Amino acid sequence: MQEMIIEIMNQAGYIGVCLLIALENIFPPIPSEIILSFGGFMTTYTNMNVAGVVVFATMGSVLGAIVLYAIGCLLTPERLEGLFNRKLFRVLGFKKGDITKTVKWFEKRGKKAILFGRCVPIIRSLISIPAGMAKINFFLFLLYTAIGSTVWNILLVSLGAFMGNSWEKVFYYFDMYSSITVFVLGGICMVMCLIFVKKRVLQRES
Repeated sequence: MQEMIIEIMNQAGYIGVCLLIALENIFPPIPSEIILSFGGFMTTYTNMNVAGVVVFATMGSVLGAIVLYAIGCLLTPERLEGLFNRKLFRVLGFKKGDITKTVKWFEKRGKKAILFGRCVPIIRSLISIPAGMAKINFFLFLLYTAIGSTVWNILLVSLGAFMGNSWEKVFYYFDMYSSITVFVLGGICMVMCLIFVKKRVLQRES
């Protein structure tokens, strides 16, 4: 995949950066670290510059986020609650009202989650879906997405430009960061699910 990404960027320049980042937002397995750090490196041997790469990368981030926001708008709480009403979820202790509570929480604190979530691997893409579900004001969503994405893009593009021929080291260390983040988030989710199910079991027994 890395070779294909590099080839697209070498051929399409800024437009390639924009399209690849948009795809990366929709399909998280595509690594933004490669796109952004290599984009930074490209500024050392082409007529591209750091500011241009950051601007087009941010445009791509916003475009991809809009697609996921739209998907979130389609995934209404009512539809998901219908899913939670199925036997498997009831056995695990989930209730229909849990989705509504989650959406209400996101309505209150979602803006900060969007802003800071844009700098966390995996979450930086998926955060747009609950934003759409909670019907966060679209223009505020775009604003927070653009700000958070710009910070992330400036960091990786600048590091790629600074490292030059050693730009792959940036990808290596940020890949480690991504792996650790996924591991920690997975552990937190598992613990939260266990606590949640245990609480529901105790409620049933009382």
